[in-house]
Amino acid sequence: MHSPIDWALLFLRSTSALLLLHVHGLLKLLRFSQETQLMKALLGLGGVVTLCLAIFAEVLCPLVILLGMCIRTACLPILMALLVSLLLVHPDWSLAEDQAGWLLIIFTTLAISGPGFVALGRRFAGARARALWLC
Repeated sequence: MHSPIDWALLFLRSTSALLLLHVHGLLKLLRFSQETQLMKALLGLGGVVTLCLAIFAEVLCPLVILLGMCIRTACLPILMALLVSLLLVHPDWSLAEDQAGWLLIIFTTLAISGPGFVALGRRFAGARARALWLC
């Protein structure tokens, strides 16, 4: 039997990935042309490149997390996107006005804890990848 912590990590991983995908990622993906005009060019990158990086972090990475593959690695682009959003895009917002603050807490928790035992990554990742904390 799996411990309650493994089931809690499965619940946290699944709900947070679906929430990020639904609230942020799919909107950017489905409204790509409108979002391109709204997206700020950050760090010297153009709006299209910035939007593609945001879509990678908010669509592809949550899908990888949902499957339970390389959780820690997949959390890194999400954490970077959330920090950029919090510090550069919306510096005047408080944590009460933006989801980035609590999403940062959730995905940092997942990056530290890993996927738990109920994950596909446990089945396919080699011992070296688990030892290096990549999965």
